Formats: sequence, structure tokens, C-alpha cells
Amino acid sequence: MTHGAGSDRTHSSLLTIEKKMAPLPVERINFPYKKEGRHFPDRAPTLINSIVEASKSMSKKYELKSANLLLGGRSMGGRMCSMAVAEGLPAIGLILISYPLHPPKKPENLRIEHFDKVDIPCLFISGDKDPFGSRPEFEKHLKKIRGPVTTKWFKEARHDLANLDEAISDEIKAWVSSF
Repeated sequence: MTHGAGSDRTHSSLLTIEKKMAPLPVERINFPYKKEGRHFPDRAPTLINSIVEASKSMSKKYELKSANLLLGGRSMGGRMCSMAVAEGLPAIGLILISYPLHPPKKPENLRIEHFDKVDIPCLFISGDKDPFGSRPEFEKHLKKIRGPVTTKWFKEARHDLANLDEAISDEIKAWVSSF
């Protein structure tokens, strides 16, 4: 599980997901810029490479094939995981929490150029008041993903999905149990 641009691996929802998914192992990673104490994210290739390396490490640690790992995260972290998969990183599915479809108030700057290269199951969890993408926008653009897509919308919730850690974790656990 990866964090959003303004957070780190100790984000409350990532901690709750880890707890809820036990006994399945969940690894929460920090991107390089967080490890180095910087506040501004690295460029996408560096972030994607850190996901590839974390996937290799987890595969080795748990003696699993990379293709049997679920990847995902919050906002920017989830986006980077989806880009890593589009670039060929094997995974069994993607968990995308508050995916940033576009920057707030800039719906013309879509972040979907890689969607047509994603061919694994995806779970998108968002708030219906998220300024990074509306439900109609997601419904329009998620059709580009070649794998099965599941969406969960939290009513009146914004990008931070405040006070929804347990509900998010329950959705993920239910989705994962369907594999």
C-alpha cells in the first residue's frame, strides 16, 4: 500500500487496512522523497521504480509470485501503482483509494493515459464530493480499463475520505475475499 503526496506510510487508513486484512500480509511503503525527509514528490519514474522494488521485495519475503500481489494506495500512490501495472509490473489486482482523475478544477488535465493498458481487476474507492474527479467523470473514463472495475462511492465524502478508515477497510476486505 502506498501513500498520497501529502502523507506517508503511517496514514490512518493504511494502518487500518493492514489491521483489517490480517492475517494476510500488508506492506505499507514510503516513497523515496518521504524516506529522505522531503515534502515534494519525486517524478513518476522514481515513484514507479520504488513500487517495482517493493513488489520484488515483498514477493521474495513471502515467497510469492509478483503476479499474486495486490497493489494500490491512496491518491498519488494508487495512481503510481496503476501506472506501474500499465508499464508491465505483474499484479493480481489494484486498490485505488481517492484516485486523482485530474487536478481540482482542471478536468481537462486527465490522468488516464495508461488506463487502456490496465487489464487486471481494479477497486476504486472515492467520495462523491472529491474535487479530483466526479462520479460521472469516473463512469466515463473507467471504461478504458480492460480488467473488471468495481467502484465504491461514499456519500458526501471528499478526497480525504475523513472518518471512513473502517468502512474503506471493510470494502477492501470484501473485494479481496471475492478473488
